[in-house]
Amino acid sequence: MKTLYVVGGRQGKPVPLLAGNQRWYKYDRALVYWVDPSTGRVELRAEHTTPEELCEDEDPAILFKCSSVQGDRLYACTETEVLIYALPKFERLSYFSLPAFHDLHHIRPTPDGTILVANTGLDMVMELSTDGRMFREWSAKAGEDPWLRYSKDKDYRRVRETGSSCHINYLFYLKGELWATRFQQKDAVCITKPGSGRIDIGIAIPHDGFLHDGMLYFTTVNGHVVVVNADTLKTEDVINLGELHGRARLGWCRGIYAEGDRIWVGFTRMRSTKIRENVAWVKHGFTKMMPTHIACYDFKRRQCLTEIDLEPHGLGAVFSILPCESVDEAQEPTWTGAAPADALV
Repeated sequence: MKTLYVVGGRQGKPVPLLAGNQRWYKYDRALVYWVDPSTGRVELRAEHTTPEELCEDEDPAILFKCSSVQGDRLYACTETEVLIYALPKFERLSYFSLPAFHDLHHIRPTPDGTILVANTGLDMVMELSTDGRMFREWSAKAGEDPWLRYSKDKDYRRVRETGSSCHINYLFYLKGELWATRFQQKDAVCITKPGSGRIDIGIAIPHDGFLHDGMLYFTTVNGHVVVVNADTLKTEDVINLGELHGRARLGWCRGIYAEGDRIWVGFTRMRSTKIRENVAWVKHGFTKMMPTHIACYDFKRRQCLTEIDLEPHGLGAVFSILPCESVDEAQEPTWTGAAPADALV
């Protein structure tokens, strides 16, 4: 079983909301952990804090969103920043932040050596160089001008709400074309050829995905894995992970990684949220509340093989589970700290 990188953030102190007794749990540090599933060993590899000038004033969320590994590079993003690390020692090779960045959700490299970011707050996908030069943008709404509802002259990094209507979560390639999952529409659509393809995930709000052996595995936030044939774009299987745990409340389900007949899935502990409609699926009758953790499943036998609790190590939210391809022995964590001033575009 391969060792893994788990990407997410540390939960900060809760702050009370203005109405009711709910509490909003902030995240105050972006983290990457190395995990050895065979021993249960969990070690910090990198941490980062977003500068105050790049965060919204009220309730900033400082954490790594969905990341990618290719070769000896890890591509990571916070809500307003892009970071590229050299593995396995996590030397930071690139850092930049652009005024158009708002609530980034995923970063991945392209076959051409550029990078793609899911700019969720602006309902668009952006292609950039590794030093932050913009090449092109696509709207998450088929055929729409990506800047129709937004301004190229505005700095969105400290803006609280943008009125996004798609909420892109995850980017992937299929037959050479770029696709994205969309939170609100409960689907995945072809971005580079608008109108040429759509995958109806439907069962619940989708988040991440993974292409493995000709099948696409999508997580939904309420703990399902939807398995789609990459050729036909039809759903072939739906796995309700909650049923494998005796109705435990698994948490907010995001990251996924498949290896052979096994899938790893990441869960973030359910806490009070200001976006109540996003957790309307949480019902009474659960036997227990699960901590933030990752779990490995045999998806053919419908069995949970192992679970690793990440909260004792300081991880409060999980976004990505990534394969560790390079040698990654015990080492001191890398503190990347605040960004260099000349990188703040």
